[in-house]
Amino acid sequence: MLQKPKGTMDLYGEDGYIYNYLYNYVSNFMELYNYEFIKVPTFEVTELFYRGIGEGTDIVNKETYDFVDKGDRKMTLRPEFTAGVIRSYIENKLYISQVRKFYYFGSAFRYERPQNGRLREFTQFGVEVLGVRNAFMDAEVISVAFRLLSKLGVTNMCVKLNTLGDKDSRIKYREVLYNYLVKDKENLCDTCKERLDKNPLRILDCKFDSERDYIKNAPKTIDYLNEDSRVYYEEVKMALESLDIPYVEDSGLVRGLDYYSDTVFEIVSDFEELGKANTLCAGGRYDGLTELLDGPHTPGIGFGMGIERIMIMLKELEAFIPKNRLDVFIMNMSDSSYAYQVLDDLRSSGYSCEIDYTGKNMKGMWKLVDKYEPSYVIIIGEDEVNGNYVTVKDNVTKEEYKVNASELIEYLDMNI
Repeated sequence: MLQKPKGTMDLYGEDGYIYNYLYNYVSNFMELYNYEFIKVPTFEVTELFYRGIGEGTDIVNKETYDFVDKGDRKMTLRPEFTAGVIRSYIENKLYISQVRKFYYFGSAFRYERPQNGRLREFTQFGVEVLGVRNAFMDAEVISVAFRLLSKLGVTNMCVKLNTLGDKDSRIKYREVLYNYLVKDKENLCDTCKERLDKNPLRILDCKFDSERDYIKNAPKTIDYLNEDSRVYYEEVKMALESLDIPYVEDSGLVRGLDYYSDTVFEIVSDFEELGKANTLCAGGRYDGLTELLDGPHTPGIGFGMGIERIMIMLKELEAFIPKNRLDVFIMNMSDSSYAYQVLDDLRSSGYSCEIDYTGKNMKGMWKLVDKYEPSYVIIIGEDEVNGNYVTVKDNVTKEEYKVNASELIEYLDMNI
């Protein structure tokens, strides 16, 4: 028997409904903030991710799904969305408009050990704001994630905040950090020994080395900020406080991808079912990424959020997810096509409807009514067909009414 690949999942039933609900919920929520939807290709040229994410990162070194297509081109399934959005922004000259606010929702791919809340094909929702450097914009982006999760019913979460400083501050800090870590090189894990020259910041959040006191006591980014970066960080904190977004400062939060600068943040949960995969959302500012990908200088900030982890939390928290209630179930007890004509008319008028196609008897169809829980049941037998009417039963009050077929839509419009 053929089976799905390891680290992927089929979504159907309750999971499929929750997933689809989240997709629609995100779309409606982002309209409140005036963000526009963007879709980028599932695969791009490999160079995009190697340059954008950075060759010293775990994503590029260990986790990308790379392949050579039939045109002998090196391609990669997207491991994240930011690089693809920036590529689109540059290629389509979207920078002509001063500020662009995007959101996305789709699959991404990373080859890592599957566990609860961490898949090889996973769904990511996120935002990217390009063309503005403003502390209140940083606060808005963080608030989008925080408010969205809060309104879904997620309560046990914490916003962690730090700054990497601007390019000059980061270069200075990187040098200081390297000089500190190189003294301890022999005690680093093999992966971090490789990171030391390419991206020493990644050592600070290594799941092995970061637990050692030597690493915990490493120099902090905030101590090596220039004046502009220091002021900007204070402005971001004040902006968050003005929006009543609670946060804690975490000097160990570095977001080691090459393109980050200044504000970095995560929203984490202490939800037991997530285990170590407890980061619900992560992001930050990346004012140099468009230039890195051959575009004009453009400040930017964004985040990514794993949908599967949100689904786990919503199910365990028993958060309220509105049920997709059926408007009408039609019980067809006749041999004519009349019931199917009524079904089509109702759907064309905007009512969600269902009918049995399998020839169930009356008892079997009432079981379907119990399953779908429609607002109304429409019964159509030979008498209804011959009299050109339908019997409408209110599934809550259990009252029945005979309604002329030509007046059915009007009747439902008044009662649903």
